[in-house]
Amino acid sequence: MPDSQKINYQKELDRLIAGLGDRTPTLFLHACCAPCSSYVLEYLSQYFDITLFYYNPNIFPEAEYRKRVEEVRRLLSELPVKHPVRLLEGKYDPESFFALAKGHEAEPEGGERCALCYELRLREAAVLAKAGGYDYFTTTLSISPYKNAQKLNEIGARLEREYGVLYLPSDFKKRDGYRRSIALSKEYHLYRQDYCGCVFSKAERDRRVAEQANVSAENR
Repeated sequence: MPDSQKINYQKELDRLIAGLGDRTPTLFLHACCAPCSSYVLEYLSQYFDITLFYYNPNIFPEAEYRKRVEEVRRLLSELPVKHPVRLLEGKYDPESFFALAKGHEAEPEGGERCALCYELRLREAAVLAKAGGYDYFTTTLSISPYKNAQKLNEIGARLEREYGVLYLPSDFKKRDGYRRSIALSKEYHLYRQDYCGCVFSKAERDRRVAEQANVSAENR
């Protein structure tokens, strides 16, 4: 077994896709937002029959959640894809996120709270992918340079073993995937949020903005 630190998940995905032949497997794809979904859909819809699963109970406030899911709907209505993509919206249940975040409120972005949030969303995707008889499940989250692709793939592999549905390895930021998502966001005028989504990331964003404003005021 190779050291997980050295796994190139994009190459793992390349090998998997190369082995598909003429098959078009079904993929249950968790979506975090429209900008991240844009490149991933453009890329994966060439090879998979996709159901895009919008499940993000971490997002705060609810108005922000609604804004993001509507952007996903709009993207799907405008983005050309090889195979049709269906959207399934999960339940907006912020209490499930607050329950797992208890005791981790003070942690910085990228810490254990974020790993638990990854698993919350991936687990729901795995459960529904298994129930729906999908060939694979995965998430768009790895396209972000702020998300830990290794941790995401480790969680996905563990859930694959737990639920018996294949996890699609990914590190979508590779090969300029993140840059392409920015270009597509501009092309389709997508709303690009300036915080991850949860109340804690929003508070961190607000502190950063306030600090910048103070620095600007002092330099006047």
